[in-house]
Amino acid sequence: MAPGRGRSRRVSIPGVAELLRPAVPLPVTSDERQATGRERHDQKITVYLSANELLDLEHARLRLRRFGFVLDRGRLVREAIAILLADLDARGKDSLVARRIWSSQDNASQDKDEDAVPSLRTPFFF
Repeated sequence: MAPGRGRSRRVSIPGVAELLRPAVPLPVTSDERQATGRERHDQKITVYLSANELLDLEHARLRLRRFGFVLDRGRLVREAIAILLADLDARGKDSLVARRIWSSQDNASQDKDEDAVPSLRTPFFF
């Protein structure tokens, strides 16, 4: 086989996180979920973020890095999801995510109600 053709000779070497992580998963308490770490994930979702949301996510990642935690944005998102789902399991409709969604839906319905009520500036055509 000619050089540069065929299979790559590049060897995959585990990173520090893989080398230093516990061999056995840590026990999970009933009110806590564990996010997966740096491993191959077969399932995928696509999430669209605003520029500000993406910037906030990157700032959070860099802030955690200053605390000594090296992680990528995917790991940070998986951790955040695990925390929110554990809170939802434990607190139900009083959970942080349920209250935020309820609040945003309540605000959206108020905005729609305001739009439905004609103002003095809205022209009427009969």
